[in-house]
Amino acid sequence: MNEKWFKDSHLCTICDALIEITRKDEFRNIWHCGGEANLLSVEDATIQPTTTKGNEMETNTVPYSYDANVLVTYKSINNGEVTYPTIKVNELEMHLDSYRRLQDQLSISNTQISTILDNLSADCWYSPNTDKEDILRDLCEILGHEPKQTVTITATVNVELSYDIPLEEIEDFDAKYFVQDNLTIDSYNGDLNVDSFDVQDADVNW
Repeated sequence: MNEKWFKDSHLCTICDALIEITRKDEFRNIWHCGGEANLLSVEDATIQPTTTKGNEMETNTVPYSYDANVLVTYKSINNGEVTYPTIKVNELEMHLDSYRRLQDQLSISNTQISTILDNLSADCWYSPNTDKEDILRDLCEILGHEPKQTVTITATVNVELSYDIPLEEIEDFDAKYFVQDNLTIDSYNGDLNVDSFDVQDADVNW
């Protein structure tokens, strides 16, 4: 005797997903996206035995063609308002990548907060034997932060330059203003900014 099977179709009212379930036991409501999905239909899914050999299923060997410019429509819920934006595939990929990075950062932040809360105890940071410097050092390590202080540095720099002066400009040539207008001072250190410089004097060795 063949066992009786059924195919149930459900609709999620939150994300509009169509869900099909084949079963042979009693009917059960399913849950999806945090709510109960609505039952749409129940069909007989019992497969009768056969003695004839069916046709073999064809295999599609054509590879899927990816097109980043294809338009897709998706469901968006923002503050309870449902919209159906249409964007390109590559734009959707950027949104998904941004969401994944946000999730990663949220996971890191939750771990940091949990570690800080664990240290707020009588045996740790509230202990009278714990120095303020130790607490600050622990906090910086947990947060991955390197404390810094901005200072202003004034330095005297000697520069030797070579320049081919056109003969017609020699009479009016002013080395100080020439250097000031043409010299650039920069830094290879990402934390060091050259805010300004001033040429105090310049001598020319004729």
